[in-house]
Amino acid sequence: MKLILVVEDEAKIARLVRDYLEHAGFQVLVAGDGDAALANARRSRPDLVVLDLGLPGRDGLDVARTLRRTSEVPIVMLTARGDETDRVVGLELGADDYVVKPFGPKELVARVRAVLRRTETARAGGPEVLRVADVEVDVARMRVSVGGRPVELTPTEFQLLDAVHGVAFESYERAVDAHVKNIRKKLEPAPGRPRYLLTVRGVGYRFADA
Repeated sequence: MKLILVVEDEAKIARLVRDYLEHAGFQVLVAGDGDAALANARRSRPDLVVLDLGLPGRDGLDVARTLRRTSEVPIVMLTARGDETDRVVGLELGADDYVVKPFGPKELVARVRAVLRRTETARAGGPEVLRVADVEVDVARMRVSVGGRPVELTPTEFQLLDAVHGVAFESYERAVDAHVKNIRKKLEPAPGRPRYLLTVRGVGYRFADA
């Protein structure tokens, strides 16, 4: 049974999310603030974190930033903020998806399942090792290196990189753009002039040919 950590300071929303996730077959822990969230994440090692950005004290962006220093746990953000800036920043910090309040709990459950599927797919890849110039992508081990230097990617970033290998990949969500920006920062010698993860005008992205 997958363990989901729900980080939400509004008790009614936390109960609603917990009930729907439990009904969907997940085990759920609830934390009401950022410090409790980080303590629970260290102690219980959840399979996914549902993280509200508007937390009291240590906010959700700081929690995401701290988590990403030591963990690649998938993160689905919750936000009630109208400005998309925080959502983009969260994605650039390594969050995998977001849901805007007010949201339908069934939508949240669907997004949690989708992120977990993407993570499991990335981790269950075959033995193939992809090589383009000095970039090496070991699908089975979820390892990426550039010129022999290891590059740490989140499961979603890794799956996206695998998906765009050698083909054009349609970009239709701001989330994809944010993940591509993150990958370029990690892979490219000069992210503003990419050599590996290329933009296909009018389509999206593709990985450079060998």
